Amino acid sequence: MANKEQQIKNSFIYLLPVIASTVLPIITLPIFTRILTKEDYGVLALAQIYAIFLNGLANFGLSSTYNRNYFEYRDDSKKTAQLLFSSLLFVILNFFAFALLSYHFKGALAKLIVGDAQHGNILFFAFCAQFLNSISSYYYTYFKNSEKAKDYVVYTIAGSLINVFLSLFMVSYLRIGVVGLIYSSLFTGAIIFGIMSYKFVTRLKFSLNKSILFESLKLSYPLTPIIFFGIINRQFDKYMIGLMASLGGVGIYSLAHKVATVTFLFMTSLQNVYSPQVYKKMFDLKEDGGLVIGKYLTPFLYVSTACALLVALFAEEIISVLMPVSYHGAIDIVIVFSMYYGILFFGKITPMPLLFKKKTHICTILTIVSIGLNIALNIPFIMKWGALGAVWATFSAGLISGSIYFAVSQYYYKIKWEYKKVGLIYLILFASSISMILLRNPDVEYTIRLMVKCASITLYLSLGVLIRVITVENYNMVKNILSFRGKMLFQRKKNLTL
Repeated sequence: MANKEQQIKNSFIYLLPVIASTVLPIITLPIFTRILTKEDYGVLALAQIYAIFLNGLANFGLSSTYNRNYFEYRDDSKKTAQLLFSSLLFVILNFFAFALLSYHFKGALAKLIVGDAQHGNILFFAFCAQFLNSISSYYYTYFKNSEKAKDYVVYTIAGSLINVFLSLFMVSYLRIGVVGLIYSSLFTGAIIFGIMSYKFVTRLKFSLNKSILFESLKLSYPLTPIIFFGIINRQFDKYMIGLMASLGGVGIYSLAHKVATVTFLFMTSLQNVYSPQVYKKMFDLKEDGGLVIGKYLTPFLYVSTACALLVALFAEEIISVLMPVSYHGAIDIVIVFSMYYGILFFGKITPMPLLFKKKTHICTILTIVSIGLNIALNIPFIMKWGALGAVWATFSAGLISGSIYFAVSQYYYKIKWEYKKVGLIYLILFASSISMILLRNPDVEYTIRLMVKCASITLYLSLGVLIRVITVENYNMVKNILSFRGKMLFQRKKNLTL
């Protein structure tokens, strides 16, 4: 099991692809938002809803069960390979079936989803691009669970760089419009998946195992309704904005979501570190693992929420720098999304005990409850307040359904959380975020908002010291790791010049 120093090293390693996959696309927004319209982004967002939905069905829940079953077969290299390749083949066959249907009905689907049959090709290629990028997730899960952080980072950064380069070339040079963003994602996915497939086939002996696949499918098929309804739950707001408001509203909402997603991806990079450790504790310690998991996860909660807090506090500056005035309606949406992603830390944890206990059918029931609540809130909120109403509905539904999910998860596998520390972390996040929304009144000077932002950061840092996440020991450890990596990079550059 990785020690504390190794886990901190892995945390920094996993942060590199987050920087590449989120910061680089965000940096290009000043270019794209001056070429593409809000309506273009609206079309892109609606096409991606269809792509995500259909790819979720094609995966048949196997991505989640593969993550779990890896640890069941981790001591047998042959079965580990069979689990990977059997899962991949099943998903690829599903993709071809859905691709044929998508191409045949692309006009009708575009009319239904986007509102114009002329966008049929965008819909189809968005689905293909999403598949090529999502199928690689099985390889990334293998890297994560086997603690091969460097391999994970190299492929992720390479994909991000290729995608950004192709996007700039197609949109700003060739001027082919919003479809250029989809083509760049399609080509990037094909390149990365092709290279990784070649590497894995040469590294692991290719073989299939029907019994291992069927065992995975027994666990995954109850998750298929979760995927079906879960995607509806996550994408319903965008579709309803397009239906009840406008494509421009969908575009602004989508861009705000893109900026706030930095928090989610940052949390995912941390999840790549703690997730294998949590599963190991569950499998190795059984019920006793819950006694140590809660304390183990508190620092990860603090650090991930720190990212959500920073995005919420400086959403005004981020949007003002990146986008023209016509997009500034995204500021408040980014702030609320940051609060929503802050609570999603528990959304990443609560399914794990249920998967460990093989209670996947419970996940389906909870997801249906969550969807019903989300729809019930979104419709009136969007009708009343448009895109801003949608994000408040999403946050409210996530808070309520997340609490229910948490309670059920605790019933089947009790994790001893440090509730006082958790409560203080979220108190600062919510109070600071809501203050930013209230202080964005034209009568309030920017100087006052800046003082509140500084006070919030100071308070959060003080909390980190109080709960012993920020300590001299951890500071020195992080400093040594960064210093060591800096020296290594310098030495590599020196060697290259010799």
